Amino acid sequence: MKELLDRLFCGSSLSTYFSEPFHTFGWRDILDILCLSLLFFALYLFVRDRRAGKLLTGVALVALLFVVSEVLDMYAIRYLLGSFFGYGLIVLAIVFQPELRAAMERVGSVPFKGLTTIGAESRDLSVSPAAVDAIVDAAKNMSFSKTGALIVIERSTKIGEYISTGTLLNADLTPELLRAIFFDKAPLHDGAVVVRNGRIYAAGCYLPLSERTDLFKELGTRHRAAIGLSEQSDSIVVVVSEETGTISIAYKGELYREFTSVSLRRKLFELLRKQDQDEE
Repeated sequence: MKELLDRLFCGSSLSTYFSEPFHTFGWRDILDILCLSLLFFALYLFVRDRRAGKLLTGVALVALLFVVSEVLDMYAIRYLLGSFFGYGLIVLAIVFQPELRAAMERVGSVPFKGLTTIGAESRDLSVSPAAVDAIVDAAKNMSFSKTGALIVIERSTKIGEYISTGTLLNADLTPELLRAIFFDKAPLHDGAVVVRNGRIYAAGCYLPLSERTDLFKELGTRHRAAIGLSEQSDSIVVVVSEETGTISIAYKGELYREFTSVSLRRKLFELLRKQDQDEE
């Protein structure tokens, strides 16, 4: 045994094994590694800001299960997952079509200096009581004046693909600014405001409409857009009806209606606390 260990750790074969690959290592290899690293880093930043992040995590878990089935020689699950990955590229191209399209558009339109700022937003998901109070105050006033409004509180599921349809503001969240944005003569009133990290991050954003057929027929485009986004993300969406002034909340595909300022504040804190507990 001693002779075997000496041969492994002190012999020239081990030294040759580790040093031989570096004999031909040059500047092209360094450039190759740097480009690959930048590519994966840009992919991570792009996916992290979109719904595809969670979907990609699911694909990674399935791939891990496939590796485990290979190691443990689990024939049935290996055969099933092997068939899935046989068409994996086609499936991923279909599933990630919106994200792939957006990525190609970004590659063609973002200047190189923008690479240093992509994904630079804070990952802090907290919404302060002051931010909630500002939303409640604005919703109450817009309800009295029957001003239509659509306010999205972004949470862990990033909605960058919908933010890109609007105008970036990154402004302080105040009730006065919210009311000014949704004033019917304002240029950004026809769309949604997205609140990210307790700030008004964007306005005039277009959201996906729900395709459910069991919704009340009197619900307008704002309510269907609020439900549609809540079906695709964990965002909390506050809606003020332009026709009736009714305040509603869309969350996880459900619409909660007829809120007062007191009950709206209570419901928002309830949902925010619930999400924080789920993430922990």
